[in-house]
Amino acid sequence: MSTTTRLAALAVACLALTACSSNDPLATPAEAGTADPGGSIVIGSQDYYSNEIIAEVYAQALEGAGYTVDRQFRIGQREAYLPEIESGSIDLFPEYTGPLLQYWVPDTPARLADDVYAALAEATPDGLRVLDQSPATDQDSYMVTRAFAEQWGLSTVEDLAKVTTPLTLGGNSEGETRPNGPAGLKDTYGIDVGFTPIEDGGGPLTVKALQDGDIQLAIIYTADPSVQKNDLVALQDTRGLFLASHVVPLASDDVDAGAEEIIDQVSAAMTADELVGLNARSVEEELPAATIATDWLAEHDLT
Repeated sequence: MSTTTRLAALAVACLALTACSSNDPLATPAEAGTADPGGSIVIGSQDYYSNEIIAEVYAQALEGAGYTVDRQFRIGQREAYLPEIESGSIDLFPEYTGPLLQYWVPDTPARLADDVYAALAEATPDGLRVLDQSPATDQDSYMVTRAFAEQWGLSTVEDLAKVTTPLTLGGNSEGETRPNGPAGLKDTYGIDVGFTPIEDGGGPLTVKALQDGDIQLAIIYTADPSVQKNDLVALQDTRGLFLASHVVPLASDDVDAGAEEIIDQVSAAMTADELVGLNARSVEEELPAATIATDWLAEHDLT
């Protein structure tokens, strides 16, 4: 066989091998490595420890199935990271149904979990989709100290009308213009409040400001273990200013069916109580998100 003939045969063999490796209809994600050969699934998270834990659970679950993952965690709040998701820079992100819907549809009438999820699926921009929502919830709520609640007889947001001293709401700076900020309180409940930016997502600085009396009201997630630890009181939102808030993965269309199935299994297995437990391991045991995620996945046989 001449040199030219041997080279031609080798080229044909290489092309056949390439075709088999990239187009084999029986190849699983574990065999293929990623949904995009040569690429990776970019997973983001908020600058919020609980959200980072969920993102890490997604990442490890996908890696266990053979996907390549690029972690882009602790990006910031919704106003910072959603443009990146919408531009295609991020493929997968743990989100929350109500707040995400309200970002895209500020005047949405949806309030209950199923209605919010259906409206969110419809509102999601082209190129993105929401996967199955989880039973796990991390609900925004207005929190006050136990002492402040007992001083003024507070159990609902409406009860804030009893308070005769100035009220100040604390939260991340973008909260001042969100629907559940001062304007939302005024429009929905007729309650006037000032606003103080505290850039820790309802974390220890916010709790300290409440305890010190620098603010009287804060937006803190119900799944935050600091609520029980510091004996904070969640005021009942009788008029639905806060929408139902279930954990929901926001995915780009580049996330394939195999990855979607894996993430849906994770979502189905995570409960509200378990999310509080995961958060407690971060806050009280000071464990990294990677360790917490590994333990949770092993406990649920999702590794």
